[in-house]
Amino acid sequence: MSPELHFILILVLRMMVAAAFVVTASIITERSGPVIGALVATLPVSAGPSYVFLALDHDAAFIAQGALSSLPVNAATIFMCLTYVVLAQRRSLLVSCGSAVAVWIVFASIIKQFDWPLTAGLAANLIAFGICIPLLAGYRHVKMPLVTRRWYDVLMRAALVATLVAIVVSTSGWVGPRISGIIALYPVVFSSIMVILHPRIGGPPTAAVLANSAWGLLGFGMAIAVLHGAVAWFDSAVGLGLALATCIVWNLTLWGIGRRTQHKARQVP
Repeated sequence: MSPELHFILILVLRMMVAAAFVVTASIITERSGPVIGALVATLPVSAGPSYVFLALDHDAAFIAQGALSSLPVNAATIFMCLTYVVLAQRRSLLVSCGSAVAVWIVFASIIKQFDWPLTAGLAANLIAFGICIPLLAGYRHVKMPLVTRRWYDVLMRAALVATLVAIVVSTSGWVGPRISGIIALYPVVFSSIMVILHPRIGGPPTAAVLANSAWGLLGFGMAIAVLHGAVAWFDSAVGLGLALATCIVWNLTLWGIGRRTQHKARQVP
């Protein structure tokens, strides 16, 4: 087998694996309501596979450096969510989603210009989430209407994440860890939620999913910091495992807190 054919086959396999993760998470999001859907959407179903495949091709130092660039990008994602949530209350999908993606691209372009130490990345997240979480709070509680899935939904989601993985894996060797870390965190899941749900159930219910994602994204930022530290101290496998565990534990904690809050609310006469 030629090296070119081997590369293409491995790339296609990686794209299929990543697409399967995102499709599963998107279906769960649609069926579980805005709260559970948001917690699932903030798991590393898109960035996770990208980083796993990067780890297969590069050493621990590459992954650690990429995580430093990914950390401030997580702050850009919450501003993207805020932009969409506010505009989606009255504006069309094209205006809401287009503006949100534009905001992400602008922030990512700025982030690309600098080397981000861990402390700066953490500070960017604290500032971004300190601003956005209170602003998003008023948009969280919207009933999720029944969603009728169409035949092309799965194909579109799979194509989005597969394309992202293909770009990350095939370009990482020459763009370096900084750009790879930025591209790997493009919010594929959030983009697909906007494009698929907005035309069917309207802007406010779709925005509620993203508004509920704020606390989950904060935990995702912590997972990126854990990835950087664990990869630097141990290796890529340990770092990726600890980062995934951080996301899962954080989101389960949020889910438990939400359940207890709902239970107490029901008991109040």
